[in-house]
Amino acid sequence: MEQFALANIPVETQLLLTCCREADQAEIVACGLDQLRAALTESFHSHLIALAEEIRSSSRLLRSLADHSQMHFGRVPFIAVYLNVVLPCLSRTLKDITGFYEDKAMTREIRWRKMYNSMTEEAAGLPLPQRFVLYNYFLSLLKQLLTRSPSFDLNTLEALRSRIITLREQRGISPSAPQSGALVRQETTALAVTYDHNSHWAEQIFSLPLPSRTTLKHLKPSRSHGPFYPWGHITIPQNSTILFRRSFDNETISVVVFLSSEDECPYLMVRTVQQSTPWFSMFGAHELCIEREGSALQLKRWSKSEKCSKLWVALYFLTWEEMVLFYCTFVALKARDLLTVQIHPNEFQLNREKRLFQAQIIDDSFKHSLIVYEDMQTKGLRLHAAVWEGELRQCPVWTAFVTDQSQSPAWLSRRSRRRVWLKDIQLYVFCQGYRQENMRQNKSRAFEIWFDREEAAKRFKELFTLRLAASETSDNEPSSATSA
Repeated sequence: MEQFALANIPVETQLLLTCCREADQAEIVACGLDQLRAALTESFHSHLIALAEEIRSSSRLLRSLADHSQMHFGRVPFIAVYLNVVLPCLSRTLKDITGFYEDKAMTREIRWRKMYNSMTEEAAGLPLPQRFVLYNYFLSLLKQLLTRSPSFDLNTLEALRSRIITLREQRGISPSAPQSGALVRQETTALAVTYDHNSHWAEQIFSLPLPSRTTLKHLKPSRSHGPFYPWGHITIPQNSTILFRRSFDNETISVVVFLSSEDECPYLMVRTVQQSTPWFSMFGAHELCIEREGSALQLKRWSKSEKCSKLWVALYFLTWEEMVLFYCTFVALKARDLLTVQIHPNEFQLNREKRLFQAQIIDDSFKHSLIVYEDMQTKGLRLHAAVWEGELRQCPVWTAFVTDQSQSPAWLSRRSRRRVWLKDIQLYVFCQGYRQENMRQNKSRAFEIWFDREEAAKRFKELFTLRLAASETSDNEPSSATSA
């Protein structure tokens, strides 16, 4: 990894590097508390679990701040002074906890009791886990301020700042530079959090809850291969829109997908951490190819110097559902990217999925392909709608996961020769113009599928009827039965 001199870097950059270092330390402290808990009786566990979880939340929030700061470079000064308030206090708390649980002059029970009681007492009765709740609420508000969130509340941020300053004074931490009044002017904040109601479809994908969580096996650490650059060395146009952010391996790697304000095209920025220092790498969706390898999605780039395809990042997903959503989102973004010259047909097909059914449907007045896929690794089922014809042929329009609800006979009903209703199904839409509510114009709010041919509607219903019957037969078989 190419090294860059970090001497004489701006104060804001130093603070964000500190965020990453403290995030590492927080994870180490949380693991230390887990080890301490394992040696104590169960009566101590609830408080230790609560404390460790809040500390891990601190770690995630600190890394998230560092990631988003790269996207909102010009707004970092808004949060820098606030960071200078909370980081010394948070750092001291982590060091104090470490000092207590590493003190081998005391039994483990005494270490925990003394840690909890003395640190609660020094904070004027604020319990130790709640101290991290305070830190985390403060960090969450800083993230909202940085990203122009409509949920941001300046008054709450200022109230929490006052509480943290009081906590610093109680613990003898030298005061930060004196400030008068709010650090961010109210009128500036009002402009900062302007909300665009015409949000991009990709902003919604990962904000919806998963209807099921099908665990993937054979997981390995996600990895990024660069080229890497330090914080502030990647130029991102101002007013670019973050579509979503996903983290992997407990924030070791994160991916931010954003829409550039310069060319309105999607880009992916990966952040990894080496020796507590964040490093970044970025490519446009049009410069990358995607494929599945086991439980990972691999994104590859073209190396001009070596004139070959090279692995850029391998992302291992905990669930099949999230892998599918990331895959479909990337393919839809790339297919609609004005800078994409060509997309290989193989990219429209997620590896290790078996096609059980395909037919043409009339969907919100568009011709779409409806496909039923079965994942060969997890046996998960999903419905997949894609563009039927034209330049965007095979591009994903929506997907929906078939959950345990399909075991009910009422889940699927045929309402006419070419019309089928599906109840309790959640669509993830990968297209700005598609309106699924137009396919739910019935008293049950069921999702309607209009098939182009009667035979297709019949085969679709038979597919799920036969699977339901097979499932019921399997459930009724004696548990002692063995295969031949």
